[in-house]
Amino acid sequence: MDVMGDKATLLDTGRFVQPSDRDESGDGEAVDKARTRLAAQAGDVEATSVLGAMLLRRGDLDGAEPLLRAATAEGDRAAANNLGVLLHQRGYPDEAAGWWRIAAVAGSAAAAHALGRYHRERGDEPAAEYWLRQSAEQGHALGAYALADLLEHRGDSAAEQWMRSAAERGHREAAYRLARALDRRVPHEDEREYDGGDRRGVGDARGVGDGRGAGGDNGVASAPGTSGVPGVPGASGSPGDEAEQWYRQAAARGHQRAALQLGAILEKRGELKEAGRWYLTSAKDGEARAACALGFLLRDAGDTESAAVWWLRAAQDGDGNAANALGALHAERGETQTAERWYRAAMDAGDVNGAYNLGLLCAEQARTAQAEQWYRRAAYAGHREAANALAVLLLQGGDATGAEPWFSKAAEAGSVDAAFNLGILFAGRGDEGVALPWYERAAAAGHTEAALQVGIARLRDGDEREAERHLRCAAGGGSAEAAYRLASVLDARRPPAPAHELGEQVHEKTECEEWYERAASQGHRRAQVRVGMLAAARGDVVEAARWYREAAEAGSRNGAFNLGLLLAREGSEPEAAVWWARAADAGHGRAALRLALVYARRGELAEGQRWADRAVTLGPGEVSERAARLRDALRQELTA
Repeated sequence: MDVMGDKATLLDTGRFVQPSDRDESGDGEAVDKARTRLAAQAGDVEATSVLGAMLLRRGDLDGAEPLLRAATAEGDRAAANNLGVLLHQRGYPDEAAGWWRIAAVAGSAAAAHALGRYHRERGDEPAAEYWLRQSAEQGHALGAYALADLLEHRGDSAAEQWMRSAAERGHREAAYRLARALDRRVPHEDEREYDGGDRRGVGDARGVGDGRGAGGDNGVASAPGTSGVPGVPGASGSPGDEAEQWYRQAAARGHQRAALQLGAILEKRGELKEAGRWYLTSAKDGEARAACALGFLLRDAGDTESAAVWWLRAAQDGDGNAANALGALHAERGETQTAERWYRAAMDAGDVNGAYNLGLLCAEQARTAQAEQWYRRAAYAGHREAANALAVLLLQGGDATGAEPWFSKAAEAGSVDAAFNLGILFAGRGDEGVALPWYERAAAAGHTEAALQVGIARLRDGDEREAERHLRCAAGGGSAEAAYRLASVLDARRPPAPAHELGEQVHEKTECEEWYERAASQGHRRAQVRVGMLAAARGDVVEAARWYREAAEAGSRNGAFNLGLLLAREGSEPEAAVWWARAADAGHGRAALRLALVYARRGELAEGQRWADRAVTLGPGEVSERAARLRDALRQELTA
């Protein structure tokens, strides 16, 4: 017990000297102590009680005990309370409780608080509640906090009322816990959930625990009747704003977890400078999670070296997230042995991401067996991305049967990639109906390629409206294939181009052209060919040639064929023949037919017959027929 008496009584005497910034050997305190001792020797009961409390506060139990017993015998309730404190410190809790009861019955709120705590420690909750309520109703902050803690343990809704009462009287732990209770009422995104979201499982999660405990704040409470803390909103404010203010009040009083939580709120809101100040305050007070969060803040600001200093401090204090961050930092520098050491430290600290990150590190080094071992360890501990990575590893090794349950486990736990991978797995078996719901689940969570697959499935089913919706999502997410397919859907809806008079400027870029161009700029070869065709249609030969050439050089046989047509029209038949040869070698029948005609016109009948034979083989039907007629004519010419 740290409260040395009934504060109201002692202050009323005018002779109780509270601790100050002055040295205890200062002249003023020495004079006061001498006066108090003289008054006690003269038989002044209150002076005797105050002197006993002063000696007790200084740890002089032997000197304090006779004074407190003497004052207690004269009926001083503060002395009875402090005598209980002294006996409790000496290891006589039951005798201490007897004196606390005497003081509490006499009206001491501090003694009632101490007696309530005594009964709770022994499991007698009814008695504990009775005495704690007596203390709280007299305005004692520690009593109100202890009563709130007891009621909260029971699930009693009245707990918040007493927690608020303690907080309003300056109890910092009560302020923190009240803030936590209010914070839980505010809908939050799960941004602090940490499950390996970064490249090496090192997310920026700064989850903050409750820090709930019955110990309370050992500071001196305000005297009964003091008003609430200025600036803290009442019940009428929004829970989020009020929670922040209580965090701020607790943090200002040195509560390190409140400072950490306040920093997280400010960081989320984008107020990074102030967030950093609170993280720093909390970290200097020894909060490892704040040191870790400060490290992430510094890393995001580009100060990796300072970030590493705080991560090191947090990791040495047992923070697994910080150890993972250090591992990732060293892995990026190519220092794999040091990275592995920190990942193991994270794992030893109970952070399952350490095992997942070790798996990633081994996989990058082609140490497949070790990677599987670490993935399994993390997956069995419930790490969903490790389960997905394990399934991918098994699938790559040809064990589709072993991969499926891990994909399922990860997907059911919320892994978007695993849901998409399940879709791929079932689609590969031909189970399109089973694959589609998994694609839809991943698409609903924002997975671009899954949205593309759903769009393709809806197109196949004839549901163009739903297909367009999913294709737009996938295209907006950066899928070139989705952009091309969306453009194709929109292109099919366009009415025929109206006839225009010569010289009239009619072209206005449509939405479908914009999507074609987006896909083309991302390297989609069919989109590049289509953009080239649109440019050619509006007479922009240079633009058309650029897109055809880009597609052709990337391996598009249609691009090569169209580029050849464009060059032939411009009078560059020899260069056109080069591109047609490339297209024909890639299986383009029309290009082979064009080459046959070129060589026939040149009089190179044998070469023309060879390309005509090739065109007959490649098709399609119309081309095969024309090529056959040309081949026969060339053959007759050669044998004539």
